Amino acid sequence: MALYGFDAFSPAQIAEKIEQVGVSKARLPLLQMVLLGMLAGAFISLGALYFVLVVSDDTLGFAASRVLGGVVFSLGLLLVVVAGAELFTGNNLLMMAWADGRISSYALLRNWLVVCAANFAGAAGMALLVWLSSHPAMNDGRVAALVVTLAGAKCAAPLAALFWKGVLCNILVCMAVWMAMAGRSVTDKFVAIVFPISAFVAAGFEHSIANMYLIPLAMLLQDSVPPALVSPALGVAGLLRNLAAVIAGNILGGSVLVALVYHLIYRRGLPPPAA
Repeated sequence: MALYGFDAFSPAQIAEKIEQVGVSKARLPLLQMVLLGMLAGAFISLGALYFVLVVSDDTLGFAASRVLGGVVFSLGLLLVVVAGAELFTGNNLLMMAWADGRISSYALLRNWLVVCAANFAGAAGMALLVWLSSHPAMNDGRVAALVVTLAGAKCAAPLAALFWKGVLCNILVCMAVWMAMAGRSVTDKFVAIVFPISAFVAAGFEHSIANMYLIPLAMLLQDSVPPALVSPALGVAGLLRNLAAVIAGNILGGSVLVALVYHLIYRRGLPPPAA
């Protein structure tokens, strides 16, 4: 594989890179994996914060607010990819290295469990910091009201809808990571990331790590907004219900419908990439 040049990597080269990176991610020391996972949770939370700020502007039309909100949400994955972090949804692509026999089932599940838990810690920690900062009081409290409304709807949504929205979300997230691997510059990676991410956000699909920020923040804010805005489903039980369905959907969308499909297309039956 040519590592230097100006042309984007081909899909077959991306598949090789994804597999190599997957092996490296699975072998990360525990402390490094946890810290990078916490960073990813915080980074995605910053994207969600930016999204809510934009969408809370009532002067924007529906489509404009959703699309612009999706574009600014892309900050989260851009920070993960460029600055470096371990994101559970993106790490569903480790399935490629597993399917080729380069990492064990234990290594795959260890990475997913540790990174997902660390993402939650980083996202919930960012929610606490945002609450302490009084940021949600911006726009005459509309930011806080929107967070509580969004989170309440996420907690009360039907499980089937949450699951399939999780599937669709992580297809787009993993495609964004896949295409970012084709790029050789930060500009390349930005262009690759912004369209898939803005699409899933604009469409209202479900990202488990973003929900790990929005729902805890709403729980902290529920006493500061009109009671009529607070859903009875908002709470710890609603959070766990949402995450169970959305994480399952994210795994199917990313690991099966992206990683395994591309493994069958580009890597099945080929020798492992050179170290």
